[in-house]
Amino acid sequence: MAAIMIQGCGSDVGKSLLVAGLCRLFANRGLVVRPFKPQNMSNNAAVTPDGGEIGRSTALQALACRTPPTVDMNPVLLKPQSDIGAQLIVRGRRQGVMQASAHGRDKRELLQIAVESFRQLQSEAQLVVVEGAGSPAETNLRTHDIANMGFAHAADVPVVLVGDIDRGHVIASLVGAHAVLDDMDRARIRGFIINKFRGDARLFDDGLQTIESRTGWQRLGVVPWLHEAGALPAEDAMQLDQSLAASSGTSPGRRVRIAIPRLPHIANFDDFDPLRTEPDVELMFVPPGKPLPLDASLIILPGSKATIADLEFFRSQGWDIDLLAHVRRGGRVLGICAGYQMLGHEVSDPERIEGHQASARGLGLLDITTTMTGNKQLRAITGVDTATGSPIAGYEMHLGVSTGPATSRPFIRFANGATDGALSPDGLIGGCHIHGLFHTPTFRAAFLSLLGATSNNEDYSYRVERSLDAVAASLEQALDVDRIASIAKLTL
Repeated sequence: MAAIMIQGCGSDVGKSLLVAGLCRLFANRGLVVRPFKPQNMSNNAAVTPDGGEIGRSTALQALACRTPPTVDMNPVLLKPQSDIGAQLIVRGRRQGVMQASAHGRDKRELLQIAVESFRQLQSEAQLVVVEGAGSPAETNLRTHDIANMGFAHAADVPVVLVGDIDRGHVIASLVGAHAVLDDMDRARIRGFIINKFRGDARLFDDGLQTIESRTGWQRLGVVPWLHEAGALPAEDAMQLDQSLAASSGTSPGRRVRIAIPRLPHIANFDDFDPLRTEPDVELMFVPPGKPLPLDASLIILPGSKATIADLEFFRSQGWDIDLLAHVRRGGRVLGICAGYQMLGHEVSDPERIEGHQASARGLGLLDITTTMTGNKQLRAITGVDTATGSPIAGYEMHLGVSTGPATSRPFIRFANGATDGALSPDGLIGGCHIHGLFHTPTFRAAFLSLLGATSNNEDYSYRVERSLDAVAASLEQALDVDRIASIAKLTL
């Protein structure tokens, strides 16, 4: 079956978005398409219908293909939880921790798993669009690579290399990659794409000629800066930082300010994307070194891949003092997943699952305690928000069990009658383990009304769908689609 792999000259060159756009482009042409990423490293993850987890970007690409996500689409996922280690997820299930030092070790078993998953997708699709990770030019990682050329050779997939012109030195990036790759890897690359171009692409014709003459790779197009991608979830926190820098400052005329501390191991921050589109809401992620704003109507403690470490970081920034001052003024607080656990009296990790520290004192705003266990909860849920009675839909993705008197006032009641989360007696402080709450329009509208804001009642999923179609349309114009199909051995 046809397949093509999109690799990049580095991280954040736009591989994930290009793969999503190509998936939607070919799906719109009536093809059965599947996305695939052999190995990903991200704390933004999604739950699959069969109760596994994969990278959020791959789940978005599945949506672009108009198919449910499966664990075979991203068989190896690394979720960083410290500077030296990451949680290892294999075919959707937690397999322990991989230390940073292990990245240079033999990964033949993981490569075999990746190839098996890829073959499964090939058996059900007319085209598989594969995404690499980082850059194949990181030759120090080549020996045990399973994310780029190691996989491409094992699965016999042709490669297209992407360069990001927005960050500069794109000619050097592509020509330099050609220079450092060995002959086999160099021959695996069949063409290149220039991404994130601003202005008239014809001005780069000489640059394209230089790259072609020095590499022998064929040009496949110059992709403009895709403003229409703004509604799509970011892949990692680096993109979050960039978006925050671009949108810093106040938003006059908005009724409420919602502040979220930017934790080092923040996870699943796309939970809050729908709030960005609300006309009455100014959403701000507070960077380290800055206080939580005095005039916030709501402070949200987000999910985290390292609950205790981020709780200690929260205190080191003085944010615990800011949060207590906010509560004394009658402000609302919402904790999501790890953020909910931080609101209790204590978080304990006796098995050192998330790090070296066995326990940490919580913020003491909810009468609960949390104990980390090796059993990871992964499932989609439906239910109601007990504070407003609004229906909700979302998913659980967490370690740890939270218990205590406050859970007798649950935040969420599931459709099967079970409950999750807790509320303070006055209802101003609450939390739960459920991700995706604000993607449910009814909940978002009801919750914002508690803050004095009026929701636009938009179903955010429609905005995402429109963005995917717009990106696909832009790629139709910018890329030589017939040549890409030929490289993939696809008959249109």
